[in-house]
Amino acid sequence: MALHAARAAFGMIRETWLNAALLAAFLAVPLAAHALGEPFIVTLATKVAIFALAGVGLNLALGLGGLVSFGHAAFFGIGGYAAGILASHAVNSEPVATWPVLLEGSRQMLVIWPIAMAGGALAALVIGALSLRTSGVYFIMVTLAFAQMLYYFAISWPAYGGEDGLSFYTRNAFPGLDSFAPLQFFALCAILLAAALGVFAMLQNSRFGLALQAARQSRDRVVASGIRPYSVQLTAFVISGAICGLAGALYADLNRFVSPAMLSWHTSGEIMIFVILGGVGRLCGPLAGAALFILLEHLLGGVSEYWQVFLGLLLLAVVIFARGGLIGVLAGRSAHG
Repeated sequence: MALHAARAAFGMIRETWLNAALLAAFLAVPLAAHALGEPFIVTLATKVAIFALAGVGLNLALGLGGLVSFGHAAFFGIGGYAAGILASHAVNSEPVATWPVLLEGSRQMLVIWPIAMAGGALAALVIGALSLRTSGVYFIMVTLAFAQMLYYFAISWPAYGGEDGLSFYTRNAFPGLDSFAPLQFFALCAILLAAALGVFAMLQNSRFGLALQAARQSRDRVVASGIRPYSVQLTAFVISGAICGLAGALYADLNRFVSPAMLSWHTSGEIMIFVILGGVGRLCGPLAGAALFILLEHLLGGVSEYWQVFLGLLLLAVVIFARGGLIGVLAGRSAHG
């Protein structure tokens, strides 16, 4: 018993140092690339930060709450469309027609982000309130169904490009920064990712986080202790949706383009891959998974258009042999260990 506790404590220390090393490397690579005049690598690092941010959102629901959602693309896409619609209306000096009020278009990130997060949170509230009345494979299918409904709605929304998507040709502004400068935009995304990781760590070790993890392990015991697992899980799902909405707004800004693809089940699957590859429930699991995904895409994508075959084999190996993901393997800890 004492030996097991000692091993667990040593594993936690190793994981802490591993997280620190991963974060340091994540910051060092774009700084070195900028110094060497390689803006494309800085942009890749920015993409990693945004995908990792979306992964943190899902990790809150999946890693802590055990909620296997295939609908997080809905929140990601809603955030993206919020940024794209507001920016396009600002460029055209047209108000956004939202009954019963008219919402002015905006190119200010500090205006767009709260709206994107509110949109993601509201969608998560509605979807979660219905989905959480089910469990297991039914929960997975209900969340997927909602995301696909929004996907097909976006395709049939000609006012904002339909299936061709919406280009807004300009990156939104943040006070005091040049958002077109690759390193400055990366820094902005990295700060938001750090904030999301801080929120995850705080919730993980809070009474709320412990109740959420207990609900994942045994709903009956949580109910017996006087806690309503439905309310706890719904709250986590809403926070998760808000974080994904923010990531979607950043992704739209990175590309200056938003399309229904952001709402598709493929996007939900990719976000889940980030979490599984890095380690479900691990603090920096989504960052490790997103970095590995982008690295494989960059290195193997030029070799073969079927590079995702190798990704699938790697994912299969992680699921079968390394339940703790990349972080868990390197730290010598099992899943949720």
